[in-house]
Amino acid sequence: MSAQRPTGGTLRGLSYSGGDSVALHAWAMDGPPVAPLLVLLHAGGPDHHSMLPLARHLADLGRVVTPDIRGYGASTCRDPAAHTWDRYSADVVALLDALGASSAVLAGAGLGSTIALRTALTHPDRVSAVVAIGVEDIEDDEAKAAEIAFLDAFARRVAEHGIAAGWEPILDQFPPLVGAMVRDAIPRSDPASIVAAAAIAHDRSFATVGELAAVTAPVLVFPGTDPRHPTALAEHLAATVAGGQLARVRIDAELHTADDLAAATAPAIRAFLTGPAAPRRFRSGPVG
Repeated sequence: MSAQRPTGGTLRGLSYSGGDSVALHAWAMDGPPVAPLLVLLHAGGPDHHSMLPLARHLADLGRVVTPDIRGYGASTCRDPAAHTWDRYSADVVALLDALGASSAVLAGAGLGSTIALRTALTHPDRVSAVVAIGVEDIEDDEAKAAEIAFLDAFARRVAEHGIAAGWEPILDQFPPLVGAMVRDAIPRSDPASIVAAAAIAHDRSFATVGELAAVTAPVLVFPGTDPRHPTALAEHLAATVAGGQLARVRIDAELHTADDLAAATAPAIRAFLTGPAAPRRFRSGPVG
């Protein structure tokens, strides 16, 4: 299937409060208020700008909203204790409440995919479907300790030398598009918030993939190809969730920009959201 031609749309900024009263920010593309809602959650490092090309590809399907997750972009949050998976999920619910939406499709990349899955597990009535683009590793105890050390070292570099210096020695471990999106976001990022956001390593999203068997929403999984977003995990997740589907597109070194990511993933997302297993409101077709 060829990629849908991007339709674009005027962006409208909105501010809302997280459950702990932290000021958060999102951007919505113009669309009918009654249209189905699609929330695009960026990866850790970039901000909502990295999801705008995908938003433009999907804008005809409904209302598309791209938040800055707390700690990133305009959603500054400098308290490490305020960066937990439960808090991130509560922020998604707060966004839906601010938009007057009973539920939404959550599409996330990296960090955003974990937030989407966590929200589908803890707030199943608010999530009608999940798109997970490059699922973050679910570590055993030894790997979790290594992740904590990795992100603690990153936070120290950022605190001492700035965001660019924090990322510089590790970006080669990720696909090229991650580097492009991270570098694009640095001028819009608050260093103290980036340091605080690294504290998420000390929380645990899921102990095992098996926990996600309780997710009732359909899930489309795009495999990652690097050690922090392993292909085998994506395959396991798609096989574990009752409504799981594994996309053929891999998040690999062939993708270099956010536009590449959008063009590669949008056709499969569109088919998922309008196919027989899709949320009912999307199956009726694009909004006119």
